[in-house]
Amino acid sequence: MEQKIMMERCGICEEEKERGIHLYKLFICCECEKNMIHTEPREEKYRYYLQKLKNMNQPTLYS
Repeated sequence: MEQKIMMERCGICEEEKERGIHLYKLFICCECEKNMIHTEPREEKYRYYLQKLKNMNQPTLYS
């Protein structure tokens, strides 16, 4: 039998990834999770991650 690899779009880097975590409704790939954990609050990237995480609470629009 052929196995299908499930890919999901990361809510941080917006790339299709195979592995990661689900935080509420947001999928975060392993690479972004690792980068977020090691980012200090004084770094520029910290604000970027905060903005992306705010998207987690926005309702999904279905059309």
